[in-house]
Amino acid sequence: MNTWYMATFVGKDRSGIVARVTNALFEGGCNLGEASMTRLGGNFTIMMMVSFEGTEEELRENIGPVCKEFDLRSHVDKINGELHRHTEPDVLISVHGADRAGIVAAATGVLAEAGLNILNLETDVGGKEERPVYVMHLEGIAERGVDALEKALEILEEEQGVQTHINPIDTLIG
Repeated sequence: MNTWYMATFVGKDRSGIVARVTNALFEGGCNLGEASMTRLGGNFTIMMMVSFEGTEEELRENIGPVCKEFDLRSHVDKINGELHRHTEPDVLISVHGADRAGIVAAATGVLAEAGLNILNLETDVGGKEERPVYVMHLEGIAERGVDALEKALEILEEEQGVQTHINPIDTLIG
Protein backbone atom coordinates (compact mmCIF):
# COMPACT_ATOMS: atom_id res chain seq x y z
CA MET A 1 0.00 0.00 0.00
CA ASN A 2 1.31 3.42 -0.93
CA THR A 3 1.99 6.10 1.64
CA TRP A 4 1.37 9.78 0.98
CA TYR A 5 4.07 12.39 1.56
CA MET A 6 4.19 16.16 1.26
CA ALA A 7 7.42 17.02 -0.54
CA THR A 8 8.64 20.60 -0.73
CA PHE A 9 11.54 21.96 -2.74
CA VAL A 10 13.03 25.46 -2.54
CA GLY A 11 15.86 27.01 -4.53
CA LYS A 12 16.93 29.68 -6.99
CA ASP A 13 14.62 29.74 -9.99
CA ARG A 14 16.08 27.97 -13.04
CA SER A 15 14.63 26.39 -16.16
CA GLY A 16 13.94 22.69 -15.94
CA ILE A 17 13.34 22.29 -12.20
CA VAL A 18 9.75 21.08 -12.52
CA ALA A 19 10.60 18.67 -15.33
CA ARG A 20 13.58 17.15 -13.52
CA VAL A 21 11.89 16.85 -10.10
CA THR A 22 8.71 15.29 -11.49
CA ASN A 23 10.69 12.93 -13.73
CA ALA A 24 12.85 11.78 -10.79
CA LEU A 25 9.72 11.10 -8.77
CA PHE A 26 8.08 9.23 -11.67
CA GLU A 27 11.19 7.13 -12.35
CA GLY A 28 11.41 6.38 -8.62
CA GLY A 29 7.92 4.86 -8.64
CA CYS A 30 6.00 7.84 -7.28
CA ASN A 31 2.62 9.16 -8.29
CA LEU A 32 1.72 12.82 -7.83
CA GLY A 33 -1.46 14.16 -6.32
CA GLU A 34 -2.10 17.85 -5.88
CA ALA A 35 0.78 20.29 -6.36
CA SER A 36 1.51 23.98 -6.05
CA MET A 37 4.49 25.55 -7.76
CA THR A 38 5.45 29.21 -7.75
CA ARG A 39 8.26 31.72 -8.12
CA LEU A 40 8.81 34.24 -5.31
CA GLY A 41 11.45 36.94 -5.57
CA GLY A 42 13.72 34.97 -7.89
CA ASN A 43 13.28 31.80 -5.82
CA PHE A 44 11.31 28.76 -6.81
CA THR A 45 9.22 26.54 -4.59
CA ILE A 46 7.25 23.37 -5.20
CA MET A 47 4.91 21.71 -2.73
CA MET A 48 3.41 18.43 -3.88
CA MET A 49 1.59 15.40 -2.61
CA VAL A 50 3.55 12.27 -3.50
CA SER A 51 2.23 8.71 -3.30
CA PHE A 52 5.06 6.20 -2.83
CA GLU A 53 5.32 2.53 -1.88
CA GLY A 54 8.75 2.89 -0.29
CA THR A 55 10.02 4.56 2.84
CA GLU A 56 10.59 8.24 3.50
CA GLU A 57 14.34 7.61 3.29
CA GLU A 58 13.98 5.93 -0.13
CA LEU A 59 11.93 8.88 -1.35
CA ARG A 60 14.68 11.26 -0.22
CA GLU A 61 17.25 9.11 -2.07
CA ASN A 62 15.16 9.31 -5.28
CA ILE A 63 15.11 13.10 -5.25
CA GLY A 64 18.64 13.60 -3.91
CA PRO A 65 20.45 13.84 -7.27
CA VAL A 66 18.01 16.44 -8.63
CA CYS A 67 18.23 18.44 -5.42
CA LYS A 68 22.01 18.43 -5.75
CA GLU A 69 21.90 19.32 -9.46
CA PHE A 70 19.66 22.35 -8.88
CA ASP A 71 20.88 23.21 -5.37
CA LEU A 72 17.38 22.64 -3.98
CA ARG A 73 16.53 22.29 -0.33
CA SER A 74 13.89 19.64 0.25
CA HIS A 75 11.61 18.57 3.04
CA VAL A 76 9.44 15.44 3.19
CA ASP A 77 6.60 14.70 5.62
CA LYS A 78 4.21 11.75 5.83
CA ILE A 79 0.62 12.97 5.38
CA ASN A 80 -2.93 11.72 4.91
CA GLY A 81 -3.52 11.78 1.16
CA GLU A 82 -7.05 13.10 1.00
CA LEU A 83 -7.52 13.54 -2.74
CA HIS A 84 -10.86 14.39 -4.32
CA ARG A 85 -11.80 16.63 -1.40
CA HIS A 86 -11.16 19.88 -3.20
CA THR A 87 -12.93 22.83 -1.63
CA GLU A 88 -14.05 25.65 -3.90
CA PRO A 89 -13.72 29.23 -2.63
CA ASP A 90 -16.83 31.38 -2.49
CA VAL A 91 -15.09 34.76 -2.09
CA LEU A 92 -12.13 36.55 -3.65
CA ILE A 93 -10.66 39.41 -1.62
CA SER A 94 -8.05 41.95 -2.71
CA VAL A 95 -6.13 44.18 -0.30
CA HIS A 96 -3.58 46.76 -1.35
CA GLY A 97 -1.81 49.68 0.23
CA ALA A 98 1.57 51.15 1.04
CA ASP A 99 4.05 48.36 1.75
CA ARG A 100 4.86 48.04 5.43
CA ALA A 101 5.33 45.33 8.00
CA GLY A 102 2.17 43.76 9.42
CA ILE A 103 -0.29 44.09 6.53
CA VAL A 104 -0.67 40.34 6.03
CA ALA A 105 -1.01 39.69 9.77
CA ALA A 106 -3.60 42.45 10.17
CA ALA A 107 -5.66 41.41 7.12
CA THR A 108 -5.65 37.69 7.81
CA GLY A 109 -6.37 38.32 11.49
CA VAL A 110 -9.51 40.41 10.99
CA LEU A 111 -10.71 38.13 8.20
CA ALA A 112 -10.21 34.99 10.32
CA GLU A 113 -12.18 36.61 13.14
CA ALA A 114 -14.96 37.34 10.63
CA GLY A 115 -15.08 33.69 9.55
CA LEU A 116 -12.87 33.50 6.46
CA ASN A 117 -11.31 30.11 5.84
CA ILE A 118 -8.36 31.00 3.58
CA LEU A 119 -7.77 28.50 0.78
CA ASN A 120 -5.27 30.48 -1.30
CA LEU A 121 -3.16 33.53 -0.54
CA GLU A 122 -0.89 35.37 -2.95
CA THR A 123 1.02 38.57 -2.31
CA ASP A 124 3.25 40.81 -4.35
CA VAL A 125 5.09 44.09 -3.98
CA GLY A 126 4.36 46.51 -6.80
CA GLY A 127 4.73 50.20 -7.39
CA LYS A 128 8.16 51.80 -7.43
CA GLU A 129 11.07 51.18 -5.10
CA GLU A 130 10.61 54.59 -3.47
CA ARG A 131 6.83 54.00 -3.14
CA PRO A 132 6.17 50.25 -2.89
CA VAL A 133 2.61 48.97 -2.85
CA TYR A 134 1.70 45.69 -1.18
CA VAL A 135 -0.92 43.65 -3.05
CA MET A 136 -2.67 40.65 -1.53
CA HIS A 137 -5.26 38.32 -3.07
CA LEU A 138 -7.11 35.82 -0.91
CA GLU A 139 -9.55 33.11 -1.94
CA GLY A 140 -11.59 31.44 0.72
CA ILE A 141 -14.85 30.37 2.21
CA ALA A 142 -17.01 32.94 3.97
CA GLU A 143 -18.14 30.69 6.81
CA ARG A 144 -20.20 33.51 8.41
CA GLY A 145 -21.27 35.13 5.15
CA VAL A 146 -20.01 37.95 2.98
CA ASP A 147 -21.56 40.65 5.18
CA ALA A 148 -19.30 39.70 8.10
CA LEU A 149 -16.25 39.90 5.83
CA GLU A 150 -17.32 43.26 4.42
CA LYS A 151 -17.55 44.68 7.95
CA ALA A 152 -14.10 43.29 8.78
CA LEU A 153 -12.66 44.85 5.62
CA GLU A 154 -14.12 48.25 6.58
CA ILE A 155 -12.26 48.01 9.91
CA LEU A 156 -9.08 46.96 8.09
CA GLU A 157 -9.32 49.92 5.73
CA GLU A 158 -9.76 52.34 8.64
CA GLU A 159 -7.02 50.90 10.85
CA GLN A 160 -4.43 50.06 8.17
CA GLY A 161 -5.10 52.68 5.49
CA VAL A 162 -5.46 50.03 2.78
CA GLN A 163 -7.99 49.59 0.00
CA THR A 164 -9.99 46.38 -0.21
CA HIS A 165 -12.37 44.70 -2.59
CA ILE A 166 -14.47 41.57 -2.09
CA ASN A 167 -16.10 39.51 -4.86
CA PRO A 168 -18.46 36.67 -4.08
CA ILE A 169 -17.82 33.66 -6.34
CA ASP A 170 -20.83 31.75 -7.62
CA THR A 171 -19.91 28.14 -6.89
CA LEU A 172 -23.00 26.79 -8.65
CA ILE A 173 -21.98 27.83 -12.17
CA GLY A 174 -21.77 24.90 -14.57
